[in-house]
Amino acid sequence: MRLLILAVLLIRPATARAMPVDSSTYAIIPRPVVLTPKRGAFTLTARTVVHTDAAFTGVARRFARDVANPTGFDLMVVRRATAGSAAAGGIALVRTPALGPEAYSLDVSPSGVVIKASAPAGAFYGLETLKQLLPAAIYRDAPLGTTVWRAAAVHVEDAPRFSWRGSHLDVARHFESKEFVKKYIDLLARHKMNRFHWHLTEDQGWRLEIKKYPLLTAIGSCREQTLVGPYVSDPTQRVFDGKRHCGFYTQDDVREVVAYAAERMITVVPEIEMPGHAQAAIHAYPQLSSRPDSSPGVLQLWGVSDFILNPTESTVTFMQDVLTEVLALFPGPFIHIGGDEAGKAQWKANPQIQARIKALGLKDEHEMQSWFIRQMDTFLTARGRRLIGWDEILEGGLAENATVMSWRGMDGGIAAAKANHDVVMAPGSHTYFDHYQSRDKTKEPLAIGGFTPIDSVYAFEPVPPQLSAREAKHILGAQAQLWTEYMPNAKQVEYMAYPRMVALSEVLWSAKVRRDFADFSGRLPTHLARLDALDVNYRK
Repeated sequence: MRLLILAVLLIRPATARAMPVDSSTYAIIPRPVVLTPKRGAFTLTARTVVHTDAAFTGVARRFARDVANPTGFDLMVVRRATAGSAAAGGIALVRTPALGPEAYSLDVSPSGVVIKASAPAGAFYGLETLKQLLPAAIYRDAPLGTTVWRAAAVHVEDAPRFSWRGSHLDVARHFESKEFVKKYIDLLARHKMNRFHWHLTEDQGWRLEIKKYPLLTAIGSCREQTLVGPYVSDPTQRVFDGKRHCGFYTQDDVREVVAYAAERMITVVPEIEMPGHAQAAIHAYPQLSSRPDSSPGVLQLWGVSDFILNPTESTVTFMQDVLTEVLALFPGPFIHIGGDEAGKAQWKANPQIQARIKALGLKDEHEMQSWFIRQMDTFLTARGRRLIGWDEILEGGLAENATVMSWRGMDGGIAAAKANHDVVMAPGSHTYFDHYQSRDKTKEPLAIGGFTPIDSVYAFEPVPPQLSAREAKHILGAQAQLWTEYMPNAKQVEYMAYPRMVALSEVLWSAKVRRDFADFSGRLPTHLARLDALDVNYRK
């Protein structure tokens, strides 16, 4: 559900907006609910002590580690914080139960810093805001010269508008290293995002170790070559690179990434595609195929494969075995099962599957897919988890406890919300960061198509006007999509993600009345200096 500050806090910004705010001095992104400039500044020194409530000790220590490299300071962290702990030039993290779980207040003065929060997430976000008040070099990995670590005095009251503020990353089309995945998560955390949707399986590669079915990675994680250039329908015109593309994450890799994300207040949402986008799995275990007379290989080009899982009881058991291991690795509530672009041609052509549709009393192949998804929904619900899938899972009937991720526009999300299902908005029109950032494609790297500039991202409104106030409560939030067909390396992923992700972070965090593209544009240059310090290959 969406998280809002108490109503009184939503009234106060009008006063704060009337006061002059230097966009370079107070270049806080995403924009806080309340920001009131004060006189003077706080200076972080080697003698600064971080006083913390016991509940925020981990957050305080992470902050001290975070600033150690750029400043050269080994900040002392001391428990038992009170609001007065900052009087001697310290930083105090004070537990205040009345605030929401991600809310915080921040007071910076020449005598010290006080951050109030009810939970570690709020304290974490308060410290992230404090870092944005410091010079951009705070994001570097080593001291540079004689920087004075000064933060302008300010009063901030803040909380997010939405509880789901995320980004998807496809590592199946092009595999990315564990180290880059951690950097990607770090960048999300810098922008107060809290969901990392990890797309781990595809026609072009299976990237997650499953111990019960080792061939998924032994065979399914490698394709022999990859299409060069844009997709073309004529096979004789296709050009391939002749290079084997492999990669997967061990379960220990995943545990490390999940723990790394949790320390930064990010929940990892794994995606295991079914029943479509499963050609790599079918190649590894042919008994899963709806066309057993053909061995498909791992797909070497882009687009949608005709291969789809055979909806038998044995296939259901296989995929539930996979999910059993997934649940042990990912403690978050949501498990994404895909459900998109599942072509039904092989089901229509298979007499056994047609007989199964009739035996189950189903009307057609769409209801067959719905039946398959419902088996996963029942399985996950029984284990205290929640199924989420792309909006195609609406076709043939939506599983009882499913959450819908609406990507083909907003209509799927609207229908789901009206049916009392939770929704994450992810429309291609505003959140697909694999689209071009300029109409002049000759000056941009090859992309899948489309045109989504940063102002279009900033203009995105996740709550459709067609929803009533009650229905709107089902809009959990939204996220960016990074499909990597045309992103062969980490630097290209960064180029496509940033600075558009910066704009989306403000859409998802800041109160609707606080969003102003001109104001955002005034703060953006200072923020881009932070991305420079973080070695992000953003689009200039």
